Amino acid sequence: MTTEKTDSEPKTEDKKRIHRDTFEDIGHQVEKFASKTAESIKKVLDRTLSSRNTVLTIRVDNESNIKLNMLVESGIFRSRSESAAFLINEGIKSQESLFSRIAAKLEKIDKIKMELSSIISEEIKIKNDRSEKTEPKTKPRKTGSKRPKK
Repeated sequence: MTTEKTDSEPKTEDKKRIHRDTFEDIGHQVEKFASKTAESIKKVLDRTLSSRNTVLTIRVDNESNIKLNMLVESGIFRSRSESAAFLINEGIKSQESLFSRIAAKLEKIDKIKMELSSIISEEIKIKNDRSEKTEPKTKPRKTGSKRPKK
């Protein structure tokens, strides 16, 4: 029986070592993958954020400020400005259908404004034409006094 224990102990230890090595391998691979993914995300964010050229001053509530700070503290962004810009951009992307509907309505509004402007211009022209026809055509009088020659 002692020989059986000795034979089984190395097998058990080998299995434990193999499992431990496998888990360590998986852990390293996950860590490597997470690191590469974070780097890829950072590169995309840097490219996206580098195109920012409009400065906005905004006020946020305390909860939003905490979330913006979390993004900076985690190292994802260098500043609250970058994290806010990212979140605004993502919010706009997620509401694309809303912005499409708004754009369509704004186009209609612009068309109506142009129509109104045209109507007003026509009315002003008609009024001016009428007033020119009804005004008497007389020579304008010269003002000032003429002294008779002596």
